[in-house]
Amino acid sequence: MVADQNQASGEVLYPAIEPYRKDSLEVGGGHRVHFEESGNPAGFPALFIHGGPGSRTRPAHRRFFDPAYYRIVLFDQRGCGQSTPAGSISENTTAHLLADIEQLRHHLGVDRWLLFGGSWGSTLSLAYAIAHADRVAGMVLRGVFFGSAA
Repeated sequence: MVADQNQASGEVLYPAIEPYRKDSLEVGGGHRVHFEESGNPAGFPALFIHGGPGSRTRPAHRRFFDPAYYRIVLFDQRGCGQSTPAGSISENTTAHLLADIEQLRHHLGVDRWLLFGGSWGSTLSLAYAIAHADRVAGMVLRGVFFGSAA
């Protein structure tokens, strides 16, 4: 439930929360992706997929989700944010990023999850859903971006 003071100020996001877990996962090619979990550890899993490429997750991204209902997972894509090596484009393709998401899902013991992606994150969400439809319970896409060869 959104806090009353947030509603009074016109704020539509959930109150700020801190993660209960921060970690990183080795995904191959010398890359480690940073991830965090917040909200309800037994809640419905929701994966936030940030824009970019080259962007990162931020604490405000946790606020899109009801922390009482969702197990909120944020991760920094290869070469982004707190993932290492920083800024690396080596072995950093869409296929690698999709494999990283799937590896993270396995690592966290998630069967199916909600994908929440914006901009480039919407592209990755759609590509992941095509590749792993049975693992996607739903999607929230904002600022949809479609890349092309041109």
